[in-house]
Amino acid sequence: MSGLSLAGMSPPRRRALPAHRITAHSGASNCGFQVEKAMKATLFKHGVLVPRTHNIAQLLDVLDDAAIPAPPHADEIDSLNPYAVQARYGTLDAGALDRQVVEVWVNEVLAWAGLQVSGAGSA
Repeated sequence: MSGLSLAGMSPPRRRALPAHRITAHSGASNCGFQVEKAMKATLFKHGVLVPRTHNIAQLLDVLDDAAIPAPPHADEIDSLNPYAVQARYGTLDAGALDRQVVEVWVNEVLAWAGLQVSGAGSA
């Protein structure tokens, strides 16, 4: 791969999916992904080895073991776990999730992670 140059290349264009293409499955999967990545960023910022997992419950345990304050809705956000893989591939009905509630969870977890990563929410 030596000699490979990205000079002169344009970044890929990003477009939001039209609303009719966003399904309950992809929404649940993406919410879980955001929560997972927010917790992993927090662990990394605190110098904790970040496990290779999509399991939100396991990440909550690692946060606890490291004495890092739990994110908001810690007792509920692990309910997004099944959607990481099963809902993405259509083997699980994501219809049981309340989209408005999950949106609140995700927004509050992202705000928590922002404080943790910036140092304002350090343990």
